[in-house]
Amino acid sequence: MAGTAKGHHTGEEGGAGSSDGVFEPSMDKFPVHIISCILEKLDLESVCTAACVSPTFSSAAAQVLPSLSSLDLSGYYLDEETLQQVVRRVQGAKSLTIDCLQLKNDTSIFNILGEHIEDLSLLKCSSLSYHILSAIRGRCPNLRSLLIEFAGCEDPQLFKNKLTEMLQKLTLLEVLSIKIRGTYFDVFDIRPLELFLPKSLKKLKLQQTEGRKFVHWLDKIRDIPWFNLQSLSLVLDVISDNLLMTVVYSLPLLVELDLEDRPFMDPTILDLTNIGLQCVQSCKHLITLAIVRSSMNYPTAFTRVDNMGMFLLSEGCGRLESVKLGGFANVTDAGFSSILYSCRKLKKFEVLTSPLLSDLTFHNMRGVARSLIEFRLISCRLLTSEALEDLSSSSKLEVLDTSGCRSIADPCLFFISSVTTLTKLNLAEADITDKGLALLGMGNLGITQLCIRGCKRVTDKGIELLFCAEGKIGKTLSLLDVSHIPGITDAAIFAIASAAKALTDLCLRCCYHVTDAAVKMLVDRPNHKGSLLQKLDLFKCRSLSGYSIMLLMHKSSFRGLRWLGVGGTLLVNKRNNFSTICNVRPWLVVCFDGCQFGCHDGWEFHRTIMHR
Repeated sequence: MAGTAKGHHTGEEGGAGSSDGVFEPSMDKFPVHIISCILEKLDLESVCTAACVSPTFSSAAAQVLPSLSSLDLSGYYLDEETLQQVVRRVQGAKSLTIDCLQLKNDTSIFNILGEHIEDLSLLKCSSLSYHILSAIRGRCPNLRSLLIEFAGCEDPQLFKNKLTEMLQKLTLLEVLSIKIRGTYFDVFDIRPLELFLPKSLKKLKLQQTEGRKFVHWLDKIRDIPWFNLQSLSLVLDVISDNLLMTVVYSLPLLVELDLEDRPFMDPTILDLTNIGLQCVQSCKHLITLAIVRSSMNYPTAFTRVDNMGMFLLSEGCGRLESVKLGGFANVTDAGFSSILYSCRKLKKFEVLTSPLLSDLTFHNMRGVARSLIEFRLISCRLLTSEALEDLSSSSKLEVLDTSGCRSIADPCLFFISSVTTLTKLNLAEADITDKGLALLGMGNLGITQLCIRGCKRVTDKGIELLFCAEGKIGKTLSLLDVSHIPGITDAAIFAIASAAKALTDLCLRCCYHVTDAAVKMLVDRPNHKGSLLQKLDLFKCRSLSGYSIMLLMHKSSFRGLRWLGVGGTLLVNKRNNFSTICNVRPWLVVCFDGCQFGCHDGWEFHRTIMHR
């Protein structure tokens, strides 16, 4: 957290540790061991921030850091030098999570691996090679959990060889998750898992692999006595009856099953049918089920599954606590409601791109609503606000996502305004108006994340009404997405900058009327709140001039900023200026493409020139 420490360091600018000459000495009166006990209960960022308060706190933090058992750096884009400094101070961490977007070579990871690591997650390895698997094999013999994301840019045979070498040594491995992105072809060869499958393996996640090869692999290892996989997650080319039957009959102890396919054409006669769904009943321990057909490669759906398939599935899956279904174009309200009302312990329910799903599915769902924690209905165009009426009785709901449901309107906000447990709300493309946002602002909701992307009837007035009431949202909101709204201008940004006191992530994509004045207002947020901003998306804000770069070049501007998206603006012509900025702030990523926050959706395609 060199970046975090620098971002919060206040000695130069009159911060909490030195502004009045009284606060810092009062901190020194506390014994270091007492402060250390408090700091041990905080996350890494809070510990590093506290270290800047006073010499006493700095000393206490120095004692606490080496004792941390977990180090999660997934929210930071550290360069090699900063990463080395951080890991050196937390040498005993058994769990390590790193965002590798800024790491340019394998040695940056080689040098931080060690025998003490039991849980390793390497995200967005855009510039790292498959040789990293060899390093993990040699330096982390006690590894129990591995998650790694590669860009599929190298020889598949090299990946196969390195994976084989690694699996021979990691005999304690319980969780293996490997994602290979940025390729349209199947590059994951499942055969190394056949030859050197760790006996301790309980959870397997692969992206992506070919369904036919996976079935062949599972047929060969299903009779191994110690093979008892409990969690399986696959991204495939096609989900078929044969695949689903082989999985459920080969893995009777499954607790979690997550399948997604991404076909390149309409599947043949071997596509998933009602018979395939029925066999899921055989998994008597299953509590999490996800079956999704993605249209990212081709606009298709599960056309051979209808209500009967859902009826058969619901008969034997009453124990399910989490259900995710996507791409079932021929399933109507009767089919979906059979799942919803059969699973009385349901905590998470998600339906995606199901054109026949309507309000009738959720008629009289008060009993179900009481147990729901996450409720997601995505791109279901027949849904209206009435589908959510019974949510007002919910006492546990934390996440509501109706993105792409264009008939959701202001009454929805009235229904949920009393759900005080709600923390994340996504209303993207809804038909809400300024009056609806006023209702939301007056509620007692501690919402931390709000997305109203593409809500075209919202104007500056609605944003002002959202924050001008006495509701909690101005104090709790940390992420706000107001992108793709034509009525958003500088006035809305002024309201956000003034009232959203906890805001860290702001998305203004395709807000064509936002100008340099709005950026300046974000820099000059009252009470130095501008330093809180961590992610700012200005993609296609076409009214921004090239001169707005000057607002970013001052060292006091956006001191906490970690990610900035400027694609589609005149700022893309200022790469030399951004290079200067990034040399001073090595933890900052500037994206010149159209990626979403943190480049989660596009890092594999622009590994060399699009980031600093």
